[in-house]
Amino acid sequence: MPQFDPTSFPSQLFWLAVSFITLYVLMSKVALPRIGDILEERQKRISDDLDMAERLKTETEAAIATYEKALAEARSAAQAEIAQVLEANAADAAERHRLLEETLAAKIAESEERIHAARREAMAQVSGIAAEVAAAIVERIADVKTDADSLAPVVDAIAKERGL
Repeated sequence: MPQFDPTSFPSQLFWLAVSFITLYVLMSKVALPRIGDILEERQKRISDDLDMAERLKTETEAAIATYEKALAEARSAAQAEIAQVLEANAADAAERHRLLEETLAAKIAESEERIHAARREAMAQVSGIAAEVAAAIVERIADVKTDADSLAPVVDAIAKERGL
């Protein structure tokens, strides 16, 4: 094997040194700077993405806080409006109830007056009918001819005694 021949060692060492130096120069001047630039760019992109994520997180938290504040304000406004509507409805219901009570009281008073008038009229007629019945009874029992007009004061006196 020629590579193990000691006489060819200097030329092999020379070409090893030339190859090594050439490879070293190419790597240090061309490949490694590109790799370094790529790594720096990647690190910068990651850093920018993290900064943007942090900024978006802050903006999102601010938006959520604003939303929750607006929601709380809307709820309180809705509660106030509901309370106002309930109060208005209660006042309206109270007014209707008062008007209904007044109407019913007036109708009750009117009905009571009609009942009293009908009772007075009925009592007046009862008095007349009672006088006629009394005249008929007297005529049948005593065989005495009397008219209802003459017995009316007697029937009225008896009715007053009895509280009719």
